[in-house]
Amino acid sequence: MSMLKIAIQKSGRLNEDSVQILKDSGISINNGNDQLKITASNFPLEVYFLRNSDIPQYLIDGVVDAAIVGDNLLVEKKQHIQTIEKLGFSKCKVSVAVPKNFAYNSIEDLNRLKIATSYPKTVSDYFRSKNVEIEIHQISGSVEIAPNIGLSDAIVDIVSSGSTLFKNNLKEVEVIFKSEAVLAVSPLISVEAKIILDKLQFRIQSVLRARKSKYILMNVPNNKITEVSKILPVLKSPTVMPLADEGWSSVHSVIDEEKFWEVIDQLKTAGAEGILVCPIEKIVL
Repeated sequence: MSMLKIAIQKSGRLNEDSVQILKDSGISINNGNDQLKITASNFPLEVYFLRNSDIPQYLIDGVVDAAIVGDNLLVEKKQHIQTIEKLGFSKCKVSVAVPKNFAYNSIEDLNRLKIATSYPKTVSDYFRSKNVEIEIHQISGSVEIAPNIGLSDAIVDIVSSGSTLFKNNLKEVEVIFKSEAVLAVSPLISVEAKIILDKLQFRIQSVLRARKSKYILMNVPNNKITEVSKILPVLKSPTVMPLADEGWSSVHSVIDEEKFWEVIDQLKTAGAEGILVCPIEKIVL
């Protein structure tokens, strides 16, 4: 029986979310004994738990067929690895940061200075594109301490909430690019494994749609249903069911979470009452 081999981060910020999206996609996996490879019990999938920095090479060599990995890592490794789905978690920025007392006006202020980073290729390409000459000090680990101990004048590192920069008396001054977790594919994936990957991607897409949406129910006067229906951003059209109270109906739909409060205010103004909002597990199109 053909199996799809997928790599995820062994430990760190990507690990939990990667395991969770597989589980939310109906795949039963249990890594209770910290194994490096496990097989799903209900889907033709083998999960490899690897060091993050090793994953791109495993993809290139065809050791694994696919991976959940940060887009920033693929950019740094400069490997032409196809990504087929943005996964919406582990969002971050790869940014330039300097000490708070650094009088920063433009990227030219860093000319001929030392930059500490774990992303030397990304940094080199970025500053070359800006015609700024810098010296790269490559560090593995806690890059943010480099300016405080005199190793560098500035850093380039991953920024999520910005709290780490704040704690180390640094400020973000440039964003090189934004990153998030992606589903990446080996260029050597077999036809059989690609068929399984397509099925997995379909499941993941259903989970991602649900994460971005809410199920909404409300009571609406019958003479306001048309107006309310125009407000609702729905998959097709809202479900309308009569209530026991004459002249009223229950209207059901799906709403985009990002526009939630904006739409709620419009619905209340249009006459909707008793609005209930519920999470959605899956949306299958």
